[in-house]
Amino acid sequence: MFKFGTRKMVATGIGAALFMVLFMFVKVPSWVPETQFQTAYALGSLMAVLFGPIAGFLIQFIGHALSDAIQYGSPWWSWVFASGVSGFVFGLAYKRTGVEVGEFKTRGVITFNVIQVIGNVVAWLVVAPLLDVVVYSEPAQLAFTQGAVAALMNVVSCGVLGSLLLFAWAKAVPSRGSLE
Repeated sequence: MFKFGTRKMVATGIGAALFMVLFMFVKVPSWVPETQFQTAYALGSLMAVLFGPIAGFLIQFIGHALSDAIQYGSPWWSWVFASGVSGFVFGLAYKRTGVEVGEFKTRGVITFNVIQVIGNVVAWLVVAPLLDVVVYSEPAQLAFTQGAVAALMNVVSCGVLGSLLLFAWAKAVPSRGSLE
């Protein structure tokens, strides 16, 4: 789960680039300032499930940091770190869903969605708001409101779009015994 070879390194680079592009251009604004429905987290969850927690952390951390640097001139580190944390937690579903062998059945769907909900709740209801308050002296009410909205939207993004991506990936992988 925690080995990081050439294959995972290449996947991390490609995943971070794709995450950055989605993060910048394929999002829907919300009613809360600086908070959007991000399709990038669906891709991040797919990559984390396929390549593990370290790759998941790096893909989302690097992708978010680059996106912020390009769009705003510098990363908002509390949210960049929270992105990495959620990617790490998503990666805990690595080899637990059956996707890697072409099976994404009810148990795998439930496993993935329980893990992604935990990852989003920890990242956006705990890590991001606390770091916003401590590091940037943001008002606690605003930070926790933004975090709650981000958590909700990212749970939906990963739960719906991420699950669909995992279904599609599993269908593209030959299942066990299919060549017999």
